[in-house]
Amino acid sequence: MELTFLTGALVERLEYCLLGIFVFCFLIQLYFSLFVHLKLAFVKIPPVPQDANKPLSVVICARNEAENLQKYLPAVLEQDYPNFEVIVVNDRSWDGTNDLLEAFAKQYTHLKIVTVTDGTKFIVGKKFAVTMGIKAAVNEWLVFTDADCVPASDQWLRGMQQPKEEEIAILLGYSPYLKRTGLLNALIRFETFFTAVNYLSFALKGMPYMGVGRNMAYKKSLFFNNKGFAAHMHIPSGDDDLFVNAHAHRGNTAICIHKDAQVWSEPNTNLKAYLLQKKRHFGAGKLYKPRHKFILSSQIIIQFLFYVLFVVLLCFEATRYAALGILGLSIVIRSLVYPRILKRLSYGDLSWWFPILDMLLFIFLVINGFLSIFVKKVQWK
Repeated sequence: MELTFLTGALVERLEYCLLGIFVFCFLIQLYFSLFVHLKLAFVKIPPVPQDANKPLSVVICARNEAENLQKYLPAVLEQDYPNFEVIVVNDRSWDGTNDLLEAFAKQYTHLKIVTVTDGTKFIVGKKFAVTMGIKAAVNEWLVFTDADCVPASDQWLRGMQQPKEEEIAILLGYSPYLKRTGLLNALIRFETFFTAVNYLSFALKGMPYMGVGRNMAYKKSLFFNNKGFAAHMHIPSGDDDLFVNAHAHRGNTAICIHKDAQVWSEPNTNLKAYLLQKKRHFGAGKLYKPRHKFILSSQIIIQFLFYVLFVVLLCFEATRYAALGILGLSIVIRSLVYPRILKRLSYGDLSWWFPILDMLLFIFLVINGFLSIFVKKVQWK
């Protein structure tokens, strides 16, 4: 009887210990939602400037992107901006990209073609192509996007131009994925949304840690004064997020999320392609600054523990209703915060599905994390 009593007491103590950890995870989750991400929900979005202060250069790298260039490059070349050039780096393509670009160059005099051939030495994926494009640029302010991207409007470059504050050397834009049918598309767009919410919100807090190469800008002098991608040239990814992680800080970074200055991108349409993309991103994340890795890892671990502990606590009668109540409160709070941001970031169609997608995304990312371990081939195109 005494042993049974002791066992019962230990189990009860374990229950409340797990409940305490569950509450702690909830509070940390609450911190990120209310004191970090909520900033993005209420930050004032200034109108796109109608004046164009300085000339700029757009840099696009393309490897076998003839079809996308045919569809999307004219929207870049026809931007409503008085003085700009568009540099397209043709990186060893064999799908007719060169012929297409030559035809475009006859129509658009501000298009500059840079060609990387198979015989070129020191080729290291996309970073080499980006470097060649930057070297070819004649202007100090560089705006980056990809061949499979299309600006939301002809005001994109006015929004992504050099801010009037001369100390701003990096401008972080936003690039949502185009809507397609299927659950995978919804999850990819939802995951991209949370990635954007995180890096844009932390930039607003004065701790920028990454950017997305589909829509970002920085000074050419910042690139060369810091030896470009030399610090991480040995890995295939990171031409965007690792560069920002290394050189962005509170005083030199701003964001632009105006709807007219966003850039829409083609999403992956199959799981394998998405896994390869996430594998590349995971490799780059290993080289983030320690404090950034700690914060991002903490977010993932806390979210993982929150849902795992919830399932465990449901097995105990004493803590079951407390766990249900806390989960319900979490869903209510998050459902008040994130749908507003979803609309701001052009994903308003996902607002009504937020609670379901939030849980599905967690399961999806956990499975994706395990599967990506077995994906060995990582390269650009």
